Amino acid sequence: MKFISTIALLSLLAGCAQVPVGTDSASVNTRIVHFSEGAPGSMPSAWEPMIIHRNKKLTEYSLVDDNGTTVLHARAAKAASGLMQKVDIDPMPDLMINWKWRINGLVESANNYDRGLEDAPARIILGFDGDKDSLPFSDQIMFETARLLTGREVPYATLMYIWGRKAPVGTVIPNARSNRVKMIVAESGREGIGEWHSFTRDIVADYEKAFGEKPGKLIGVGVLTDTDNTGETVEAWYGDINLSR
Repeated sequence: MKFISTIALLSLLAGCAQVPVGTDSASVNTRIVHFSEGAPGSMPSAWEPMIIHRNKKLTEYSLVDDNGTTVLHARAAKAASGLMQKVDIDPMPDLMINWKWRINGLVESANNYDRGLEDAPARIILGFDGDKDSLPFSDQIMFETARLLTGREVPYATLMYIWGRKAPVGTVIPNARSNRVKMIVAESGREGIGEWHSFTRDIVADYEKAFGEKPGKLIGVGVLTDTDNTGETVEAWYGDINLSR
């Protein structure tokens, strides 16, 4: 069971950055493609599936109409997968991220400190490049194992913004399986369920708070609604994600 959990983590990390560091691939963007640019009933352009584990049920994603605006709808029923877009963006000096989301309810039994209950109704995921050779040997082994298993480079660091159940807004929660993944609680509790919530966050400041260092290039942006650990069902809606200085 521990081995399976490790593979799930490696798959998540690899999914956050499916493009090797330094690539000049034309598929890499310097802006985040808006959900509102797509047509309801389709999938958003430039966004790709982010598989957490090949044996897990996939979260259902599709573009839907919301009062005349196209947004991304997610439904997870004992499921975990995300959508991601490859990017190549220097976060320095003052890169801000703006997004909005809405949920139909909390994951009632979730606990983001507990690896066995680590689910969330809504997440924004950011993958960063960095000097992996500077990390402890255990982390380097994890990265190399992930590369061999998936054929993909793993982000040096992954930062998530989540809608939590109890932890106060602003709390930094370390992932139970890797210190290269940190979660920041952007919203918490029941207040405002069913309503749109808008956010503006300073990526550099949040990264420094979470990891104690300056961030490297932003190489992946994703969304994730997951209930694979708790077995519950939840829905979320994501509006456009924007970057600004």
